Amino acid sequence: MASVQSVDRAFAVLHAISRRPAGISELAREIDLPTSTVARLLNTLETLGAVERIDHGNFRIGATILTMASSVDPARNITAVAQTHLIDLVEQLGEAVGLSVEVGYDVQYIAQVDGPNEVQVRDWTGESIPMHVVCSGLVFLANWPEDALESFLARKHDRFTPSTVVDPEAIRMRVIRARADGYAWTRDELAEGLSSVAVPIHSPSGDVIGAMHCHGPSYRFPVAGQEEWIAAQLTDKARRISKSLGYKS
Repeated sequence: MASVQSVDRAFAVLHAISRRPAGISELAREIDLPTSTVARLLNTLETLGAVERIDHGNFRIGATILTMASSVDPARNITAVAQTHLIDLVEQLGEAVGLSVEVGYDVQYIAQVDGPNEVQVRDWTGESIPMHVVCSGLVFLANWPEDALESFLARKHDRFTPSTVVDPEAIRMRVIRARADGYAWTRDELAEGLSSVAVPIHSPSGDVIGAMHCHGPSYRFPVAGQEEWIAAQLTDKARRISKSLGYKS
């Protein structure tokens, strides 16, 4: 089916300024259209609220587009933006990498890319796990306000394995450590023989809206002495994902 030229061109303009604000001449060069055509498109898009004029004659995405974008399921949005980064990390680290979001007092796993090894951890996608049990949960708790954290700590915490940390004060200390480090590790707590590390993903406003984690069999992951290096690789990718979502650190 043939495309509608005006729609194609309007989308090209929106795509260009979604990357960075720009003026008419700059946009015309970038998308290879006449300046007069770009000016007409911007005038229509501005009338619709899809773009807005800012300093020095530049345009940026407007309130109408932002409102539409806010209706998109955040989990789907994070997954789409993060997919290539997950694959890169799997190739780099050799273990499964995934994403999770918080749902109440639980962590819900929303995506996973498996590693190349014959021995794999199970795919947790779709599972909901109490926050105290997994490293993603500690990352989320580290960004909760104190009153919300206190309410969580006052709850009963189930033990999944002999290594699961259930003491409220011990959980509190782990949350404090996660705040300081910017990441959290868990070992043999959700399942015996499973080790994981997680880092936060931020929204444009700076809120933590997701976590990226890497996990593998405890006998080979992490390699002794590489804990900080592994966390740094995840942190770098999480920053890139957050930036793509609009976060400015």
